[in-house]
Amino acid sequence: MQPNAARAVMARPGASFAGLCGLMLLVTPALAGDRALIDVIGYSQDADYFAFEEFGIQDGSGFAYSNIYVVNLETDSWALGTPVRVRADDETATLSQIRAEAQAKAAETIASLEIDVPAEMAALVGDGAPGVEAQALRFGAPGYEPGAVMGDYELRLSSFATTAAAPCADWFSVDPMGYQLTVSADGTERVVHRDESLPRSRGCPVTYRLYGVTLPFNAGSVEGAVALISVYPGGFEGPDRRFLAVPLGL
Repeated sequence: MQPNAARAVMARPGASFAGLCGLMLLVTPALAGDRALIDVIGYSQDADYFAFEEFGIQDGSGFAYSNIYVVNLETDSWALGTPVRVRADDETATLSQIRAEAQAKAAETIASLEIDVPAEMAALVGDGAPGVEAQALRFGAPGYEPGAVMGDYELRLSSFATTAAAPCADWFSVDPMGYQLTVSADGTERVVHRDESLPRSRGCPVTYRLYGVTLPFNAGSVEGAVALISVYPGGFEGPDRRFLAVPLGL
């Protein structure tokens, strides 16, 4: 849609009010939860830490936000002083301004942990791929020849009803969903993660999807692999999309 399409509809001479309303439905997005995007910041030099940013525009308020997470891959926990969360107080602050503020606040932690190794996306489930359920994903370490892949691993994701610290029944009249992630190779399967009670920071998820697998730049193996999972907690206008980073321990 061109930027002035809605304005052009309103300015059409002789158009009836009912006709204008019908046309406006065609050019106005339906209400829905906000779909955060992700920017993978990278790994530490020793591959013990992994950092990423999720950012977007909140549903309901329309305020820009940016959250920066630093994950200790050995303990599968947030690094001290993170996450860094910044949210605008009104609609005048742009997304780029809020992202810059979050990056500035996280800069000291990022530098102190030497997180300056780029991350390579080894496998990815595109958001615009029709008919993809994103509950399974094969991956390996990219080789140097076209199409060459070292290793053959498969992630499988499943969801189940569980309990949560947040009052999900009161807020959304739903059972919160937890997830289980497994990885398999050479005929053996291992559970990477299975939820028990959900932390309050997770909110009230209704579903999960695999997003991708990252590796440190020039890793040459799957050591340091991190699975990125889209999680959809309830929001003001519908399920929102946020991200989880899960070390695979390969």
